[in-house]
Amino acid sequence: MAQTHSTLEPVHDPTTGVRLVSGALAGCFADSITFPLDMAKVRLQVQGESSTTSSKQSFSFARSKAQRKAFKYHGVFGTISTIVKEEGVRGLYTGINPGLQRQMCFCGVRIGLYDNIKQHYSSLLGLDGANMFTRIAAGITSGGLAVVLAQPTDVVKVRLQAQGMDGGEKRYRGTYHAYKTIFKQEGIKKGLWKGALPNITRNGIVTVCELVSYDMIKEYIIQKKLLPDQLPCHFLSAFGAGFITTCIASPVDVVKTRFMNAPLGKYNGAINCAVKMFREGGPLAFYKGFFPNFMRLGSWNVVMFVTFEQLKRAMMEYKHRDL
Repeated sequence: MAQTHSTLEPVHDPTTGVRLVSGALAGCFADSITFPLDMAKVRLQVQGESSTTSSKQSFSFARSKAQRKAFKYHGVFGTISTIVKEEGVRGLYTGINPGLQRQMCFCGVRIGLYDNIKQHYSSLLGLDGANMFTRIAAGITSGGLAVVLAQPTDVVKVRLQAQGMDGGEKRYRGTYHAYKTIFKQEGIKKGLWKGALPNITRNGIVTVCELVSYDMIKEYIIQKKLLPDQLPCHFLSAFGAGFITTCIASPVDVVKTRFMNAPLGKYNGAINCAVKMFREGGPLAFYKGFFPNFMRLGSWNVVMFVTFEQLKRAMMEYKHRDL
């Protein structure tokens, strides 16, 4: 990112440790605030996957419309309202523990190591500064590495969020029971690391979209003198990055959520899951939960980037003050 304008380049060049800690804490804080929206997104994405409609039948808009009318959840606020009525307010935060565990690993690595990886790629190519290619490559690398480390937490989070949708018996009593049960019944590759490939794809895309689009939007606003390099500029840049990310990453996100939540043997792989989704719901199936996903990513980006900047700046100022 451009050194003169990037939130990832503060006045005092931060250490890798500062970036990792700031990214992890900012991600946890943002997740705590936006988790009900994530809960609504997951419920909207997952509902309908157990439909009795044969996966071999071709898609039809009439059948899809009839299925949507029978759905339990409708819209962001309708979904949140239904969850509160049936499960209480605490139901909106089901899966928050693995969610925070995920952010400690995921956001800490992908945000914390992004600049280091970007600088390394620029050095390998003999560049004075980062260009679009090195930024995209750094986003894919940091996002993919973060997923590999945090995948089990994501699987458990999605499973806990999705269970109890139909009022049936819950498969898991809590976070650590879910880890234990999935490991025993499904193993590592087909259980705790299930959906790793679509998740790596999805989060590589998300990381690239969030960081690169944020930087470009912010740079445009500052260069055109629409706003100074302060909080309003950061807010608009992060919100715009969230919208762009949602538009591009939603199809992969829906496939990831469906595949992770599916019982063992339901799908032969992520591609098979996507094919069945298209046959049953057509192209719109890949944008289920788009509005809550956008609301969450937009608000999440705003909270995360602003918090990340402030935490990093405060930590570096404290460090230099002691020196």
